[in-house]
This record gives sequence, C-alpha cells and structure tokens, in this order.
Amino acid sequence: MANTPHGTSLKDLLARDEPIAVQLMQEAATLNDIVLTERQLCDLELILNGGFSPLEGFMNESDYNGVVDTLRLSDGTLFPMPITLDVSSDDIARLGITSGARLVLRDPRDDEALAIITVQDIYTYDRVREAIQVFGADDPAHPAVSYLRNRVKEYYVGGKVQAIQAPSHFDYVALRYTPAELRAHFRKLSWNRVVAFQTRNPMHRAHRELTVRAARQRQANVLIHPVVGLTKPGDVDHYTRVRVYEAIMAKYPNGMGHLALLPLAMRMAGPREAVWHAIIRKNFGATHFIVGRDHAGPGKNSQGKDFYGPYDAQELVEKYKDELQIEMVPFQQMTYLPSTDEYQPVDEVPAGVQTLDISGTELRRRLKTGAPIPDWFSYEAVVKRLRESYPPRNKQGFVLFLTGLHNSGKDIIAKALQVSLNEQGGRSVSLLLGDAVKDDLNPKSLTPEERHENMQRIAFVASELARAGAAVIATPVAPEEHSRAFVKDTVVSSAGAGGNFFLVHVATPLEHCESTDRRGVYTQARNGTIKGFGGIDIKYETPKKADLTVDVTIQNIPSIVHSIILLLETNSLI
Repeated sequence: MANTPHGTSLKDLLARDEPIAVQLMQEAATLNDIVLTERQLCDLELILNGGFSPLEGFMNESDYNGVVDTLRLSDGTLFPMPITLDVSSDDIARLGITSGARLVLRDPRDDEALAIITVQDIYTYDRVREAIQVFGADDPAHPAVSYLRNRVKEYYVGGKVQAIQAPSHFDYVALRYTPAELRAHFRKLSWNRVVAFQTRNPMHRAHRELTVRAARQRQANVLIHPVVGLTKPGDVDHYTRVRVYEAIMAKYPNGMGHLALLPLAMRMAGPREAVWHAIIRKNFGATHFIVGRDHAGPGKNSQGKDFYGPYDAQELVEKYKDELQIEMVPFQQMTYLPSTDEYQPVDEVPAGVQTLDISGTELRRRLKTGAPIPDWFSYEAVVKRLRESYPPRNKQGFVLFLTGLHNSGKDIIAKALQVSLNEQGGRSVSLLLGDAVKDDLNPKSLTPEERHENMQRIAFVASELARAGAAVIATPVAPEEHSRAFVKDTVVSSAGAGGNFFLVHVATPLEHCESTDRRGVYTQARNGTIKGFGGIDIKYETPKKADLTVDVTIQNIPSIVHSIILLLETNSLI
C-alpha cells in the first residue's frame, strides 16, 4: 500500500473545499487580490493538492521561525523549508492587509482566482538569518539567496487557505498527478513498494541503470518524478526534459516504471531540500526515495567551493529517518565498463578495470558544438530530443546588457554593434535603447520601484527575443546592482538555449558624461527638475562582476565594438 502522508493525513484542500468552491468563487469577486509570483504559484499548487502536507496555507510567524531555526513547525512536526507569501509595504497599504482579512490569490498567467487566504499575521523577517539557517550561507552565488535578496518583498503574510480551483496546465496534462491521483494509480496497479527518483536534469543510461537496480534490489517499482516548476537558472527547460523522460521510459522493463511531473519550485538547499523532497514523495505515496550525491546542491559558492558536502544530504535524511518514514536509497554513482558493455556502481568496479564517463560540463560542450555523444552514454532518442532544443552556439540567442551613466556612449556603442552583428549575419539583432523602453533617452523622475519595474520589462522582452535566437542589445542606465542581477537571472532562467547573458559596463566618468551633454539633461538633474537620476541624486552602483568594462574617454567606438565581438567569439556565439 502507499505510504502514509506526512503528519498522518493528506491535506487535499481541493477535495476538502470542493463543496463550497462556487461560494468561494463568488466571494472572490468581492475581495482584494494578490497576483502570485511564479514561485508562489508553485507553492500554492502543492499546498492545495496536499503535496506539502501537513501545511494548509502559507506559514505564520511561529511556524516560520520554527522551520528556519529547528526544521520544525510550531507543533513539532518535521518540515525543513519555509513556505512563505511575501508582500510589500505598498501591498499592505493598498490592499488593506490586516489580521483577519481575506484576500484572493490569483494565477499570474490567466488571472484566475485559485484560493482565498485568511490572514493570520503579517511579519518581518531577517534575510541574512534565513539565508544562513536555510541555505547555509548569505552568499549571492546561491540562486535561492540571490532570489531572497533581489525578488522577495519585505513582509511575509501567514494564514490558511481555502481552495477554489487548481492552476490550469496545458502541457503534458496526462503526466500531471495530484498526490491523491498518484496514490490511486499505485493502488490500481497494486504497487506496494515504490522507489521515487527526483531529477531536474535530462536522464541518460546511467540514470536508467541506477533506478532499475534500486527497484530490483527492493522488489519495487520506479516513479520518475522530475521537477517542472522552478529549478536552477540555466537548467534545461522542462519541455525538452519531459520529451527526454518520455523517450527514456520506453527503455525500462515493461511495467516497472511510471512518469509523473512535479510542479515544485526548488530552492537548491542541499540537505534541507533532500528532507523536503522526501516528505513530498511520501505525500505522493512513495515508500522509498533516492538521495543523490550533493542532492539539490547549487554548485560552487563565491569562493569556488561546493556549498554542501557530497553526502550532507544523505546524512540529514538518515538523521530524520524515523520521522520521515520513507526509506532512503543512497545514490550510487554509476560508471560504464566498456569491456562488458554495462554500468556498475563505482565502488564495485575492480581495480584496474577501464571505465568511461562524460561529465555534465562535457555533455553541454558536445551539445553546443555538435560533437558526437556515444551510445554507451545515452540513447539515440534522448540525444535527438536534446539536439532539437539546443542548437549549436552560433545559432543561439544572447543578450548584451550595456550599463552606464546617461550619455556614457552606450547607445552609440549599441548602434555600432548592431551594424557589426548584421554584417556577420545569421541572427536578427534587436536594440532595446533608452527611448524604446522609456528609460534614459527621455529621462524623467523615477522612484526606485519604477526603475525596477522598467528592468523587469527589459528582462522579459530580452529573454523572449533571445529564446527565439535573436541577438539583443539593451542599454538602460540600470544604476542598481539588484536590478541588473534580476535581468541576468531572468534571461538565464527563461531564455532556454538563448540564455547567454553578458554585462558590459560602460565606465565613462561622470565628468565627461556631463560635460558633453548637449541636451542639458544633467542640468535638469542638478537643479532638481529630474529626480532619481543615476550619478547625481542617486548613486550609480558599479557592477561587481562585469564581463567587460569599457570607457569612451580612453577607447574609440570601433575598438570597443571589436572587444565585444571578441567576447562573443570567445564564447563561440559568432
């Protein structure tokens, strides 16, 4: 039989509230609403369907503090990840958010009302404390810490929710199961022992061999349960990955495996994430869960070292095994033995026997360059689907983000660069100049919030164009580091194969920019006619990690353009 849900009962709010869903929808029309972010949408879906059992809403302050400090809800139940609904002070004032208020939570994609939250409390939090306690370090190289710093608003709202409807999905509908549906599927097939496999990457022969071996050793079936919500920026898009998973399922013994998609927003929190993943799979009915080496790790920190130890995740899951009540299957790294044409666990290979492996970095290189990928590593059908989605580098889109003071020369550089790229051919070239996005060619007074909203628009347009294979050149002033980071994160995570982002700092000194300003914009900024002007009444934050720094007072435009072209050539994009 399927595993008992975490906290003893499945909190299927959709089933619980179905009798009053029509009434809730009618009430929703009279209430103020919060349009969810993509991460909040993923979280809400798993709250509503019971994937996050025992949660029945977004965490209040007591639960949040307990989870951050001790991995436990206020009632003592093990739960390692804070699930929070963040709002701004403006949201609180505009929507009248107070304790006891009822608010509609809406889908950002179609504006549909999904649930009503009854506010229990509104509380502030310490970003640094949350980063250190949950992710192990306050290091912006960690994608969740970067998200916390740049995207999460200053207050959390806690409260239970009532379900109106689940979010709509139009992709891979047949592969999307709620916990109740997947449990029913297991019962129908008499699957009493189920090994769940979590992944955010394409699967190859080694993954197939690993999961088959784990299932056979335990006389169990296999649930391939990949994440199709938010993963690490730069990961292969979920459409490509699902096509790969569908191809590889045909390679499993008949009746052994099943594929189901999980709309989870990962945090890449390593050990804590592994415990969280185990709880989620337990709620979906799995009895066993494969925990890999450096499970859900984000890679290197700012010092070039791994954020987590290779077996930290396995150790934390083992520590809580009595409470989790799902058996951990430690990931066995598999390697290929050409002499016998088979995969074996690394620790079982006799000394002196030849082995072959291809790293993730090497695989990405081969996909980008079109180099062959051997049959012993992956299946032909899998490679075919990957190549369809990831064209060679010289066919991929990219974004050149030129930031600098007004009149620094960045727009002239961009126009000259467009001519040079058009000469190269092979791509359309799109300019997002200041006047095109109402930024700095027609300066006006802007608040920090308005400037960031402008960056959000640029990020969206640039990522969509780059996804389609275009070369994009954007030239806003972008004085704040957090807004530039937001643009980069959006392009890298949303543009698919076009997620190639380069930050060029046009570091022309303020004195030169002002002295050559024929339009008198700096004069208007100096006398207060224009407020919020980068370099005058707000600080221009010098980029910390520019891919290239140029200055028109010491370089001419042709040499600057040539240096940018060389940057693209170095990255095999032209």
